[in-house]
Amino acid sequence: MDSVLNITTSILGQRWAWRGLAADARDPGFAPDDLVTQLLLSRGCPREELDAHRAPSIRGFMPDPSIFRDMDRAAARLADAIRAGETITVFGDYDVDGATSAALLIRLLRDLGVAAGYYIPDRLMEGYGPSGEALVRLKQQGSDLVVTVDCGAQAFEALDMAREAGVDVIVVDHHKCATALPYAHALVNPNRLDEAEGRAHGHLAAVGVAFLLGAALLRELRGRGFFKGRSEPRLLDLLDLVALGTVADVASLKGLNRAFVAQGLKVMAQRRNIGMNALIEASRLTRAPTATDLGFALGPRINAGGRVGKSDLGVRLLTTQDAEEARTIAAELDRLNEERRAIEAMVQEGAEALCAQMGERAVAVVAAQGWHPGVIGIVAGRLKEKFGRPAIVIALDENGVGKGSGRSIAGVDLGAAILAAKDSGLLIAGGGHAMAAGITVAEDSIGEFAAFLESWLADSIRAAMRDRALLLDAVLAPGGVNPALVEAMESGGPYGMGWPSPRVAAGPVRIVRADVVGANHVRAIVAGDDGRSIKAMAFRQAESPLGLALLGAPKHRKLWLAGRAKIDDWASRPAAELHIDDAAWAE
Repeated sequence: MDSVLNITTSILGQRWAWRGLAADARDPGFAPDDLVTQLLLSRGCPREELDAHRAPSIRGFMPDPSIFRDMDRAAARLADAIRAGETITVFGDYDVDGATSAALLIRLLRDLGVAAGYYIPDRLMEGYGPSGEALVRLKQQGSDLVVTVDCGAQAFEALDMAREAGVDVIVVDHHKCATALPYAHALVNPNRLDEAEGRAHGHLAAVGVAFLLGAALLRELRGRGFFKGRSEPRLLDLLDLVALGTVADVASLKGLNRAFVAQGLKVMAQRRNIGMNALIEASRLTRAPTATDLGFALGPRINAGGRVGKSDLGVRLLTTQDAEEARTIAAELDRLNEERRAIEAMVQEGAEALCAQMGERAVAVVAAQGWHPGVIGIVAGRLKEKFGRPAIVIALDENGVGKGSGRSIAGVDLGAAILAAKDSGLLIAGGGHAMAAGITVAEDSIGEFAAFLESWLADSIRAAMRDRALLLDAVLAPGGVNPALVEAMESGGPYGMGWPSPRVAAGPVRIVRADVVGANHVRAIVAGDDGRSIKAMAFRQAESPLGLALLGAPKHRKLWLAGRAKIDDWASRPAAELHIDDAAWAE
């Protein structure tokens, strides 16, 4: 593949390559709509589906829920419970996907006249997923039916205990499954190995699977005549929850997920959910949220409850009908998020120091006592980004048991490797999906576990690294980085995992001014040969080769800048700026 602008080694040591077809927008006749078409095609959109992907709708992408194994059985059991007035409890995970999945089902059941309860395990005291003790206790407290969301696919012992206690359990999950499945009344998961048509939707977050269960439930009740004389709930009004959970769980924004997020953002902009509205205000957003806001502003605050606070705060916020309670919870989540940031910085510093001692391993596996298990997933993601390889961060307790969280790179299936390590007896527990996984491991097994991952993943990591390049969608003159271009490119969204936001190269430019702002950011004003100047930002790069090059660039030398064109909301009037990912010297 030809290198863009003949750049084979950038300042960060990367080759620049086209993501799809070459798009040189320096031609005055180039139209932004031409670029949008290329953005869609280069992200895997078939040419005959361009119109559908330009405006992704639920109708255009929604499958028949019945294609998923156990979906009809789950819907029928829920319908039976509703008609019989049984007590239903939703058992959720403590992250954003778990909170939104639980909130969706609770709100839907409430609209159907059922006051469902919920149970969110404490991250530190109980760990991930349903425990047998908790399920038995729910039965003793009167629950006839428990629906687990974003967990349960590997809960063999817990579900056996639930069966013995006489409580029916419906599992709604999306994590990878082993060949054997735990006992449940129904287990709905597109990543079951025995799925057929449903496997095409294995990229759904749990909240997306919960939405499909909601659609199946409404259809089942409709067929039973339940809505004669009463209004049917609008399931589409809950798409704001689906959008938040999907983006925050870093689910691939392809197919149905694109419709979930695109339409969910529209619902969110209407501010109908009292708790979501309070969360938006606590995040200090003064405009309608974007997909980026879901991942970097709203999601982290919901997560903060499960990481360093009370695990049920997210569900409480997203289901409350009391505006004052919503504001109080949102403020607490905002405070906890700041506390989480400080804890995260401490753990990240220690983890990076250990990585520096490891040498060139294919997988970064680091462990230490005293690390807060609530932030290890975030730190693993930071390590993955910094070192360009999968990373697992393990927090050890005083008994020598480690809770670990891992993040992977494109093309490397970490979840499958974790299941293989578990099957080999190296882990106490473990599971996940391609890009993220969680484990429980004994301290004296960590070395052997790390060696196993090194062997299991080495080939796929080498292949991923060999093919690694900074992918670009267009080359622009600096004047081409303008609000019209940003608006046009946004119409190819929503962007996220599996549907990356556009990256452009602008230049050649000379640095007019560059300085350090905030803790570690570089801000620059650059001017091009077209006589236009733009603002550029390189976040967290002040001490990196990229930041040092921007700060020390000689006046006579020119660069190409690669990054994402964004709207600067702080300006007196909307202006475009470039968020720099890399740079290269222009010959």
